Amino acid sequence: MKKCVILLVLHCFTAPVLGQKSPLELFDPLVTKTWEAEGKWGDGSDFKQKIKFAYELDSTLVIVRSIGFIDQEQTRLGPRNYGIRQFDKKSEQIKFWEFDVFGGLTEGIVFSEGKHIFYTYAYQGAQITEMWEYVDDGTYNFKVGEYNDGVWKQTYLNTQFKEVEGE
Repeated sequence: MKKCVILLVLHCFTAPVLGQKSPLELFDPLVTKTWEAEGKWGDGSDFKQKIKFAYELDSTLVIVRSIGFIDQEQTRLGPRNYGIRQFDKKSEQIKFWEFDVFGGLTEGIVFSEGKHIFYTYAYQGAQITEMWEYVDDGTYNFKVGEYNDGVWKQTYLNTQFKEVEGE
């Protein structure tokens, strides 16, 4: 009988925690997959990235590793960015930090609307938004630009990330 009571008490205290959704669940469709995109920036320069998402620290962090151009001439591909996404309990927002091979750091917030994922951050005096627009389980439209009140004021990049099969 004691074992039954202890198990019941443990279940009452742990079940609500186990049943709660994690704010980082919006990354579930991206995690454990490799995503690749190619396109052109608004200035005509090439965009090419391969990205892998992974949960770390008991799914309290999302780690993002990107392969892209690692030289200003855009001739060499290699490890370009290392990113961290974490739910900040104090602000109740998902925050992100993106470190690049050139010594830069981009930081901002992440939110979702349905299956679409948005990143917003300040960059060179502008408020920039990146959108992963869900198309299907293996495809996301990807936009970078200035996005306010549901309207793209200016678009700098418009391409697609597709899942790379077998990676």
